[in-house]
Amino acid sequence: MKVIVPMAGRGSRLRPHTLTVPKPLVPVGGKPIVHRLVEDIAAVCTEKITEIAFVIGDFGQEVEKELVAVAEKLGAKGSIHFQDQPLGTAHAVLCAKEKLEGPVVVAFADTLFKANFKIDPNDDGILWVKQIDDPSAFGVIKMNEQGEIIDFVEKPKEFVSDLAMIGIYYFKDGARLRQELEYLIDNNIIKGGEYQLPDALRRLTEAGYKFKPGEVNEWLDCGNKEVTVHTNQRVLEFDYDDNKLMVSASAHIHDSVVIPPCFIGEDVVIENSVVGPHVSLGKGTKVINTIVSNSIIQQHSSIQQAVISNSMIGSHATFKGMARDLSLGDYSSVEE
Repeated sequence: MKVIVPMAGRGSRLRPHTLTVPKPLVPVGGKPIVHRLVEDIAAVCTEKITEIAFVIGDFGQEVEKELVAVAEKLGAKGSIHFQDQPLGTAHAVLCAKEKLEGPVVVAFADTLFKANFKIDPNDDGILWVKQIDDPSAFGVIKMNEQGEIIDFVEKPKEFVSDLAMIGIYYFKDGARLRQELEYLIDNNIIKGGEYQLPDALRRLTEAGYKFKPGEVNEWLDCGNKEVTVHTNQRVLEFDYDDNKLMVSASAHIHDSVVIPPCFIGEDVVIENSVVGPHVSLGKGTKVINTIVSNSIIQQHSSIQQAVISNSMIGSHATFKGMARDLSLGDYSSVEE
């Protein structure tokens, strides 16, 4: 099983945190978003993931090395492919066209999920979907009486379905998907100035492919600061319920209270503070004389004499002496 992860966008809605790293490498619960995404996919796969192909922009060699390392940590080979122009979802997948053979999962790297279903390798395809209250802002699926997907409708003005596509897809025959993507490009089939993956899906269904819905229990967004903080909260709760190690043995915690669930990374220092619940502290961060809850603080930052909640703070940042709900990027310094 191969996984293709298109992630060429910089994530402008999550700035300033995406000014220095692409959004899928922003950590939630101590792991990059894309790492958790592939773990979520592996949990529903019946076959081992052998390769993860990342489709990126010009992010630099350090990012490329980190992505390959993410794949290797999951026991897979990592490969890097480039999308030089933002020409749409279909174009992004086709940028890794040499990987489109055999069974393939395509997963856009801005969402996490929890699901109980397993991929049936005999199915032509599966689309991950979530039942939502207001489907008018999403792409939704239309099904027949047999529970097979027969159409894909983008932001329907009239009710079609309340099952929204979350951006993750399984294809039994990756080579046939490649053929349909190339057809869109060769025939310049464009909507909104871009080549759209649902147009290829529609051509497959019209040719007799039977796609089924894979309904997820939880759909977690990482599009902006508010929803990313919420996603951090939920993944910490999942990890806590699964009894995963969440406090590093190298952390130094003195005269402080840690209220679970929290992720406390390597060499973190906590002194005279209350941390938690729902806090992630990256490697080497110091929290001194501070109260912090429901927040993400990345690596090697220093927080002192502060009261912080519902916040994201980047790496190598300094924050001192205020009560705030904030979003502070890497290498920033704010003192009262």
